Amino acid sequence: MKPTTLSAHISNFLSHYLGCQRALSPNTIKAYRDVIVILLRYCRDKKGLAIERLELQHLDAELVDNFLAYLQNGRGCSIRTINQRLAVIHAFFRYVQVEEPDYMLQCQRIIAIPLRRFARKEVGYLSRDYLAALLAQPDLSQPAGRRDAVLLSVLYDTGARVQEIIDMTPGDVRLEAPAQIRILGKGQKVRVVPLMENTVRLLRQYIDENALALPEHYDQPLFRNRQGNPLTRGGVRYILQKHLKKAQESQTTFTQKVTPHTLRHTKAMHLVEAGVSLDIVRDFLGHADIQTTELYARANLEMKRAAIAKISPTPVPVVPKWKENKTLLEWLQQL
Repeated sequence: MKPTTLSAHISNFLSHYLGCQRALSPNTIKAYRDVIVILLRYCRDKKGLAIERLELQHLDAELVDNFLAYLQNGRGCSIRTINQRLAVIHAFFRYVQVEEPDYMLQCQRIIAIPLRRFARKEVGYLSRDYLAALLAQPDLSQPAGRRDAVLLSVLYDTGARVQEIIDMTPGDVRLEAPAQIRILGKGQKVRVVPLMENTVRLLRQYIDENALALPEHYDQPLFRNRQGNPLTRGGVRYILQKHLKKAQESQTTFTQKVTPHTLRHTKAMHLVEAGVSLDIVRDFLGHADIQTTELYARANLEMKRAAIAKISPTPVPVVPKWKENKTLLEWLQQL
């Protein structure tokens, strides 16, 4: 059976365009692939279109609109998730319109489908007291507890994403002054962030205890589970939630929802509160656009405004009696 135009473009989009031309990471490419799989299954299960017979002309703006409605009503996806799916579809048809100029109008109608608006949530982050309570939970008398203490400290100190933590190797760590760690971020971009003294101390003990400084471990994962396998995203979340539960039991006021990304937000907010410029915070976090970093500055301003409002009485506006100002009246009459 002859391959369809759609199948050829999907294969080239995922295997060549995203990886070679756009230099996206393997995890990002997998995320793009998953969205396309969901779209193909929708065409097969909801539209009755055989996947092996799908052509480019089948994927028009009306079908994409129906697909987005299905995501919201049929799968219960949030607006944020729907927008992520739509962004992938936009990227695919931007690629297709260059490869197939005959379908440019169809592609541009799909690209013109707007992202859905939604109310952005406030940036969730931990106070210094709650952060200290969380970091104090791992049992340092046990090997797993010492690993967890290092993991949580590095997660906060570097402001790294979960996947960046999983991908870290002993070769990325430099413990000599100035202590720092190399992070492979989105788009295969590398950034280097400094480490604080306490994190350096924990890392040195952890690396020595597990013989991770040996040359054969240079490119191995820095963090592993009890079976010796690399930690997964689910594993990192499990470790965090385990110690979070203990911290909340010791502090009844500590009821905040916390995810691994919360520690990234916490580091960013603490940097902003310390007066670090947004340019440096952007580079520290590995943001491609400073507008993403500005969210922390706005959150910090809202926090300061709320604090001032609590301690300052509401000012009573004084309405000027401009009619009694003879000079002003004369000037207005001369206009």
